[in-house]
Amino acid sequence: MSVILVTGSYDHEIRFWEAWSGICSRTIARSGESGQVNRLAISPDKRLLAAAIHKKVYIYEISNGPSTPLTCLDAHSMNVTSVSFHSEGKWLVTGSEDGTIRIWDLRSTQVHRTYDNGAPVNDVCVHPNQGELISCDQAGCIKQWDLSENLCSHELTPAGDVPIRSVSLASDGSCLVAGNNKGKCYVWKINEEKSDLPRYQAVTKFSAHKKYLTRVLLSPDVKYLATCSADTTVKVWSISPNYEFRQEKVLQGHQRWVWDCAFSADSAYLVTASSDHTARLWEMASGETVRQYNGHHKAAVCCALHDGAG
Repeated sequence: MSVILVTGSYDHEIRFWEAWSGICSRTIARSGESGQVNRLAISPDKRLLAAAIHKKVYIYEISNGPSTPLTCLDAHSMNVTSVSFHSEGKWLVTGSEDGTIRIWDLRSTQVHRTYDNGAPVNDVCVHPNQGELISCDQAGCIKQWDLSENLCSHELTPAGDVPIRSVSLASDGSCLVAGNNKGKCYVWKINEEKSDLPRYQAVTKFSAHKKYLTRVLLSPDVKYLATCSADTTVKVWSISPNYEFRQEKVLQGHQRWVWDCAFSADSAYLVTASSDHTARLWEMASGETVRQYNGHHKAAVCCALHDGAG
């Protein structure tokens, strides 16, 4: 089973790493090109890397491909803040500071659909049912976008106009977690549309960090939540069946802001990217760093990991 581990940085470079040795196996230098790398996503079949770089999204071949992108998706007018693949890998979803969410057909590289969110988009994720998107924005809103009906079908504003920085959906579609700029996390149980209960049922909220929160991420087995912060730490929270979140570990080692994280498919490891120019691989059981990835010359702000079945 091949492991694809990628990081992106303010130094404009994209680096591929051998997860266990810590050796950088490939660098997409993008020499002479401007634009920092904001977000990364690996296609479900491990064939393609989508890199959100300033206003554009570049698609690269992962296996021994050239350092020139296969294609460039260019329609956003401001920074692209989120990028994710639809399960079959034929579609890509992007969110941007320009206030739009776009769905791209990767076969034609055309914009298939545009949702007007009305406020800068900070994060977007695809529901496991592949029929809905969840976005969060600078105005403090979380929205569900229905892919079949081309509309916003639900809206949540848990903390007024405090910007929502990050959203994460459980792999089984059971719950939604959102984190805001003030370090607070909000959790909703997701009920079936057909039930009499509200689609999003608020179950808990808690303060995860005293400083700015950058990312929330549920583990694939939905037993843990990772939260990244400007306070240089990543916190790991266990999740009980009735949605009680308990702080299990504080991952300490990064020297500056931690911007992004990614779980291994078995939820046993976590990769993090930090302003201290490094990325780290953490073992969840011990909370220890098992590998550090050195090579970026500026802040490492995004990472992606795919070690599951291709």
